[in-house]
Amino acid sequence: MKIFEHEYIESEKFYEVKSIEEITSTPANALLQLKQLSVSLALAKHCQLNSLRYALEIESIEDAIFANLLGATYVLSNKELAKELMPIAQHYLFDTQVLGYINADEIEEMARAGVDGVFIRQGTF
Repeated sequence: MKIFEHEYIESEKFYEVKSIEEITSTPANALLQLKQLSVSLALAKHCQLNSLRYALEIESIEDAIFANLLGATYVLSNKELAKELMPIAQHYLFDTQVLGYINADEIEEMARAGVDGVFIRQGTF
């Protein structure tokens, strides 16, 4: 299980971007974070075309399917959707990994559900 943004461990930084210009100002090999597919489709296609690693916030299983087809490294969702998505991602052999936004005390719950990883919530999702 991957764990991002927990106080106990160092983890890779996500760089939230909203434009191609912002992408160009991130460090080389940065892990980009995009908002929902409905507002980030052009950025997701740009990332896929340029072999950039990125995480895409999703709101549905359909979004996750498209994110996988668009080469997302990770999908980020609320914990309920992450748990629901895992069997589908495993069945279809997603290359994209599923991360759930959670509170720090919910790691064990997500591990028991077999979710690929978690992103500890600092604010709201």
